[in-house]
Amino acid sequence: MNVKPKKHLGQHFLRDLSIAKRIADTLTYTHLPVLEIGAGTGILTQFLIEKNLSLHVVEIDTESIQYLKKNFSENSFTLYEQDFLNLNLNSLPSPITWIGNLPYNISSQIFFKLWENYEQVPEAVFMVQKEVALRIAGKPNSKEYGILSVLLQLDYDICYQFTVPPHVFNPPPKVQSGVIHLIKKENVPTYDRKKLLQLVKTAFNQRRKTLKNSIKPLFNGEIDITVQNRNILECRAEQLSAKEFLLLLDAIQK
Repeated sequence: MNVKPKKHLGQHFLRDLSIAKRIADTLTYTHLPVLEIGAGTGILTQFLIEKNLSLHVVEIDTESIQYLKKNFSENSFTLYEQDFLNLNLNSLPSPITWIGNLPYNISSQIFFKLWENYEQVPEAVFMVQKEVALRIAGKPNSKEYGILSVLLQLDYDICYQFTVPPHVFNPPPKVQSGVIHLIKKENVPTYDRKKLLQLVKTAFNQRRKTLKNSIKPLFNGEIDITVQNRNILECRAEQLSAKEFLLLLDAIQK
């Protein structure tokens, strides 16, 4: 690869072809259009093109954009030369799957954007910092379990696929990476997303406190919610499943 990586973008460019192919092969909905986030020098892009699907690519780095235009056919994909976080998703086909080697410094923001636009995205495959991948797939009563775990697990079935070592990147990151696979559930629950986000953030911002104390500013009066013979308000945030957070939200709203 003859493109010098832009470290200020938080991007580490994958250079192992076998891993790139393995990431591309994780996709299951190959009959749908695909959006690759941060194509870099196209190591993953080439395997997506081989699948003969409708490919859309977003890239902000000018040198990477020049490389992509020089080394790939103009008809191989539709290129969006901008920051993904500012991309108007209404300009894309819908539904559309997402895939990419995400920059470490904006991966959480991308996951929040995924949650906000779940109706358009039936599947996503991402390589991110291993710590972030474990957090997304984290289960209750674990240190990894947090805000994104709850939100995304309501909408998606999530599977941690495999770990990627630092030496296969240029420049090598100081941490391991992980590939995570999300497939939208057949029956996504209906809930007030803005209010649930407020509840989950409030609960986890004081995760050492019981919910009775941490979320007290969110409701007036008394609420009593018991699930499987335990009072949810006597639990801490990390002890509640995603579905139990929905029960708690419903109790607060009533």
